[in-house]
Amino acid sequence: MPEDINALLEPIRAKHGLAALTAAAARDGKVVAIGAVGMRKSGASVPVTTRDIWHIGSCTKSMTATLAAMLVDQHKLGWRTTVGEVFPEWREAMSPQWRTVTLEQLLTHRAGAPHDAPPDLWARAWKHIGTPTQQRLAFVYGLVTRAPETSPGTKFVYSNQGYSIAGAMMERVTGVPWERLMRTMLFDPLAIQSAGFGAPGTPGKIDEPWGHVFENGKLKPIPPGPDADNPAAIGPGGVVHLSVADFARYAQWHARGILNGRRLLSDASFSKVHTPASGGDYAMGWGVYQRDWSGGVTFTHNGSNTMWFAVMWVSPAKDAAFVAVTNSAGDGAEKACDEAVFALIQRVLSSR
Repeated sequence: MPEDINALLEPIRAKHGLAALTAAAARDGKVVAIGAVGMRKSGASVPVTTRDIWHIGSCTKSMTATLAAMLVDQHKLGWRTTVGEVFPEWREAMSPQWRTVTLEQLLTHRAGAPHDAPPDLWARAWKHIGTPTQQRLAFVYGLVTRAPETSPGTKFVYSNQGYSIAGAMMERVTGVPWERLMRTMLFDPLAIQSAGFGAPGTPGKIDEPWGHVFENGKLKPIPPGPDADNPAAIGPGGVVHLSVADFARYAQWHARGILNGRRLLSDASFSKVHTPASGGDYAMGWGVYQRDWSGGVTFTHNGSNTMWFAVMWVSPAKDAAFVAVTNSAGDGAEKACDEAVFALIQRVLSSR
């Protein structure tokens, strides 16, 4: 049985005034420590559990990059496949610079995609017109028919929009929605049964944690529904939700590429996803750093849709991963998750 770490988490949650906080650690494919403290909704006496579902924001990016690597292994895409090659019917309308932007550049945030979505495209995305695939296609067309924010290949610009383009490319070459690709190619093989998309929970119920924002210094709960998460147009950049146990097992899979005996990527593709672009420390959905506690190379990413905050740290040398999530956002949420992970690292790694 995993160690119960509620006593470790509760002081951290209370210190930062969060509605709830959860964290878990995994080693050798198994969850070894787990906890969840606080309430699903501020002002309601419904406690969270370790079986609850949590939104992980931009931690989704590593999943989208992993999916892309699978399609590269299947020869349906290449790292140098360009936007122009995948969408030839847009060639005349497409900004010339976009025609030669590659999948690799998109996934490493070096494609020139804007950090912020153009206001007109963002407003349309929030109208949720059509299926998620149709929403992404309209969004991506709007992006590539105007000039990139920076010259492609020259500068790191963190961008949800770039991941939307990559997701649309995957949909085009497979004829399958990104959400279904994620479920059938990534979640199902890794036995991640809790994963889904958008804000967790049922509208009108408190059956899962609600996201929260701070308003006038107080937590304001946001009911589940379409307005409780980013629009599907930027789904590949950050709309996944799942249990904290599945989150930890997924992150730990990235330590060595094996979970439950499954290896889903070739060695070359697994290495590619975790290797930073030249001159930087960002790979594909992962920041890559050296940490003493990890014994060297360490992968990390965080995510927030402004109502939740999540973070994951992976140590290949220790074959371990550590994750934390809160159903709030802001500076206190980030600090709480970092403190929870640090405490968990000390607890788990000192035991061996």
